[in-house]
Amino acid sequence: MSKPEFLDVNGNAIAVRRIKGGSLGVVWLGGYRSDMLGTKAETLSAWAEENGRAFLRHDYSGHGESGGEFRDGTISTWLADSLAVLRAFTSGPQILVGSSMGAWIALRMAQELRRAGEGDRVAGMVLLAPAPDFTAELIEPALSKKHRADLERQGYFEEASEYSPEPNIYTRALIEDGRENRVMTGPIDTHCPVHVIQGMADPDVPHEHALKLVSLLPADDVTLSLVPDGDHRLSRPQDLDLMVRAVEAVIEQAA
Repeated sequence: MSKPEFLDVNGNAIAVRRIKGGSLGVVWLGGYRSDMLGTKAETLSAWAEENGRAFLRHDYSGHGESGGEFRDGTISTWLADSLAVLRAFTSGPQILVGSSMGAWIALRMAQELRRAGEGDRVAGMVLLAPAPDFTAELIEPALSKKHRADLERQGYFEEASEYSPEPNIYTRALIEDGRENRVMTGPIDTHCPVHVIQGMADPDVPHEHALKLVSLLPADDVTLSLVPDGDHRLSRPQDLDLMVRAVEAVIEQAA
C-alpha cells in the first residue's frame, strides 16, 4: 500500500489517501475512533479504482495515521480537518459517504460549505448507521452518576468498547462542543440527494435515530434502506454491496 500524504491542519498532520479519477468524486468520512483503512473505506477504494472514480479519505486528528491527541478532538476539530482536506484535495462536486459519526461530519460540512458560498461542492450523501448529534441524543441522556462525576473531576469518562481492547473515551469538551454542532434540531436541507443505510440490529445507534434523521430531511431527496439483521459496522459482504449500490445510485441522481 502506498504511503499517505499529509496536510497540516491547525498544527496536526492529517493523513490522506486518494485515487485520482473523473469528476464527481467520492469522499469517505469515518466514524468515532475509526481509521481510513477499515473494510468499508477499503471496499470503496477498490470500487473507485475499478471504475475510474476519484476517491478521497483521511484520518481525523488523533485517529489512525494522523497526528494529534485523540482526547483533544471534538466535532469542531474533526469538521475542520475534513473541510481542509476536501478543499485541498478536491475540486468540483463530491459525494460524501459518512459512517456513524462521519454522517454527522458530512451534514455539518454541507452546512458550512453552503454558508461559505460553496454549497455546490456537495452533490450527494450516503450515510451509514448515521450518528449525528450522538453526544446530545445518545450519550448525555444515558450518563450515570459515575460518568457525570468523572466528567466533572477529570474531564472525561471511559467505557468498554466492543470494537477495540482500548476503552472509548468521551471528554467534557467533546460533549460540550457536540451541543454547538447539533443538526437534528429542525429541518435539515442538504440541497442534494441522500441515501441512509441503517441496521435494525445496531446496538450502538438505534434505528429510531435514523428514522428521526430521515424525518428531518426533504422527503423527495431521501432514500432509506433498513437492514433487518444489520449491526453498526455494516461490513458484511451484503452490507458492502448495498453501500456500493447506494453510492452508484446517488452518483446517478447527482450527475
